[in-house]
Formats: sequence, structure tokens, C-alpha cells
Amino acid sequence: MAFTGRFSRLQTALWLFILVAAPLAGRAETLPVVSPGEQRHDAAAAAHHTISALMVSDIHFDPFHDPALAQQLVNEPVSRWTAILSAPPSPNQQQTFNALQSGCSARGVDTPYALLNSSLQAMRRLQPQVKFMLVSGDLLAHEFSCRYTKLFPVAKGNDYQLFVLKTMSFVVQELRATIPGIPVYVALGNNDSACGDYRLDAGSDFLAQAGRIIAEGLPSSKRQQALRAFARGGYYSLMMAAPMRDTRLIVLNDIFQSPKYQTCGGKADDAAGADEMAWMRKQLTEAQRLRQKVWVMGHIPPGVDPFATVLKFADVCGKGTPEMFQASDKMTDLLTEHAGVIRLGIFAHTHMDEMRLFHPQNGAEHSAHEQAVAIKIIPSISPVDGNNPSFTIADVNPASALLQDYQVIAASNQTGIDTTWSKEYDYAQAYHEAQFSPPTLKDLVAGFENDRGATSAASQQYIRDYYVGDRSRELAPFWPQYVCALANYTAKAFAGCWCPVPR
Repeated sequence: MAFTGRFSRLQTALWLFILVAAPLAGRAETLPVVSPGEQRHDAAAAAHHTISALMVSDIHFDPFHDPALAQQLVNEPVSRWTAILSAPPSPNQQQTFNALQSGCSARGVDTPYALLNSSLQAMRRLQPQVKFMLVSGDLLAHEFSCRYTKLFPVAKGNDYQLFVLKTMSFVVQELRATIPGIPVYVALGNNDSACGDYRLDAGSDFLAQAGRIIAEGLPSSKRQQALRAFARGGYYSLMMAAPMRDTRLIVLNDIFQSPKYQTCGGKADDAAGADEMAWMRKQLTEAQRLRQKVWVMGHIPPGVDPFATVLKFADVCGKGTPEMFQASDKMTDLLTEHAGVIRLGIFAHTHMDEMRLFHPQNGAEHSAHEQAVAIKIIPSISPVDGNNPSFTIADVNPASALLQDYQVIAASNQTGIDTTWSKEYDYAQAYHEAQFSPPTLKDLVAGFENDRGATSAASQQYIRDYYVGDRSRELAPFWPQYVCALANYTAKAFAGCWCPVPR
């Protein structure tokens, strides 16, 4: 009996071997043999393969464009907003809107529903195969709290925060519905707050609630991780979904870095900004250790604000200092310190179409091999500054995480009514560059610096496209000063570029 038992087990083992090994053997026989030449061909194909992404910023959606609809929006769920906002305007819409604009000292008109809807339809029509969307802040209209208070003077308690969150939820849902199924990565802007422009409390209930809205546009596997960080400070980090490869997206809440930042109580608070910078350093260090590629997205760009500097007649060459977008150079120092892993920085806030190149600035000459960070500043949907609305279609290499090219798509008017959208320009065609990367930007900026009269084709192209809709007179008069801000992010370096060298 024992012999029979052992034989049965042996027989069973042999049959298992046949069942498992035979298919494996057959599979091994059919495995393709890849030659070194084919491997090189596959690598070359991956190096040139690109996917499309949408870059959108400064939407500044205004649900109060027809003030008569405001009460319905308060009363009804977000799922009903499209029907409400699509209705014909009320008979006195223009009159009541003008009164609201005047009462809030508004400097221009932001994005009504007609313009938001027109822009989203254009995105869907022009690039239906897009793989992801980046939204670099300012979902809400300017003077949002003033508009709400004027229309609801007896609102109580948490009413305003609830309406802010409903509006943010509506905008994010509209973005997600534009091309269903793709990740929508969203950053906060300085207007995206329930207690006023540039005001926010770290660890607040508002951030926890806003985080849930923004996480809706993320892959399900990434949501909990993003929610935890967002509830703390309105920032988050995650690995970008396929087809992007080994690419970490660090989304900042750089309201905390602004010199205008205050808590909801109107007080200064350096702790929130310091916590964010410590968190950012940890993310970059970890990415470097794991040999990941990194994209960094925020709203307010670091460095010098050249337009505000010129507008305020800052005596940069005397005792004055340039106007800075952020309260310190800490963020830019972190970016340049980790330039080896950062493939792209995406910011916004200026509403203009701009670029920057950030490299370490220690007073020494910059070497040809020095690592730097390429920054793309995305123009706005909102026409509040008189510019035509626009969005950006990016061509991205998912293997290298490099921005290969981009096209700015501009509207024919500022209303969204009978609006057509067409290509404003193509980066590669306009500047004859193969990539939007530190080496190509280094060449471009050097050319701008050597063309103080802005006579070259590249300089004229940049000036023309800076203000979507071509109001080049806005930039041309201070071109040399503007160019100094492109690659000099500290006040000292900027002054050294702007001011004549004493003889």
C-alpha cells in the first residue's frame, strides 16, 4: 500500500509536470527574438513618440454674470447648473451686471458660462485624443466674495464657503466632462478661497472639502494619497497615470509663498509656507532617489514680476528693488537645486503667454553644462485683461517627460458667443526649436538678450504672442527689462542684468 501511494504521488507529479511544462515549452518556442537593431529601433521610436495634453489656466469663471440667476444657483444642486446657466439672459442682465461690476470696482469682465462652454467645446473638437489635462489655478472670478455679498447681503454662517465649493465643483466637473476618462490635475490659485483673494488657512475645513472636489479628477488609485496632503495645505504629489512613465507631478499651493498672503483672519503667517517648502523638498529628494522624472505645477510663478516692476517705476538701479511674484527665492532655489530630475515647470497667474529659464544664481558665470529648469507660463481663459481667451495643447514625450512642442489656441472674441477658436502659433514652427527644454530656452533667451531693439524674428514673435490677440505695444517699450526677468530670478541678478555696468 505504501508503494502504491508513492507511485500515485509520483504519477500525479508527472502529470502536473506535463500540464505545466508543456505549455511553457510551447510558449518558449514562440517567443520573438529581438535583435540589437530592433531594440535600437524600438528605443528610437519611443524617443519620438508623443501624446497630447491640455494646459488650461486662469479660467476665472463668473456664475454672477447674469445676477438674476444667482438665487437659483444657490438653491439648486450643481447637476442643475448647466441648465440654469444655458437659459437665455434675463431682460435686464447687462444693467444688473454693470451695477455689480461698478459696486465691486471690477477692472474687467471674467469668464461667463458662454465663454467657458465655448472653450471646452473647442478643446474637445481640436484635440479629442488628449491623455490628460493640467489646470494651473484660479477657477473663480475676481472679486468673487464682493459679488456674492452684494447679491446676498444677509447670508449667514457657512453660506459663502458652500457657494465657493459649489462653483469650484461645477468648473471641475465641466473640465472632466470635456474629455471623459482622462486625469484632470488641478492646482489652486490665489482667487480659489472661501475667505478672500490671497487668504487661506492651512489645515482648514475648506481645504478638506476642496480636496475632495479636485481629487474627483484624479485616477482612483491616487485619490487618497492626494487628499491627505491637500487637506493639510492644498498641495499634493502623485505619479502621473499612463502613458506617462515614471513621472511624478508635484502640485503646489503657492498662495502661501505670495507676499500678499494672509490667513483668513488677515494675519501674516510664515509657517504655512515653510511647511510647504519642507514638503516640496521631501518630494523632490524622494524623486531624485527613485530616479523619477518630475513636473512641477503651481499658480504664481517664482522670480521677478517685470510688468509690475516697470509699472511702479521701481528704482532697481538705485535703492529700489524689483517687484517679486513670491516673498522669497526659496521655491526657485529648490527647483534649481533639483534641476536634474525636473523636466518641466508649469505656472500661470499673469494671464500672458510666457516662458522662464531658471538656473542656479550664485554670482558666478553660468556654465554651458549647468542644469536648469524650463518654465512654461500658461495664458488665460479669462479675458479680464483685454486679452483674447486661450488654452494650450501640448505634445509630450511620455518616456522622457519632455515637452516636445505646444500650440496656443485662441478665441476670435472675448464673449464665447459666435466664437471661433484657431491656432495662435506653434512653438516649434515659430522658434525652429525641437523641444521646450533648458538647452533650447538657453539659446532663445541668449538671442533675446543680444537683441535689445527687438528686431529679430524670434523677438518679434515672442512680443506678438505674449499678449494673446496681439497687443505688442504692451511689451515692446520695455523689452530689455522684460528679457532680464526670463533667466534672472533673484532681485540681485535681475538688477545686474537691467542696470548698466559702471565704467
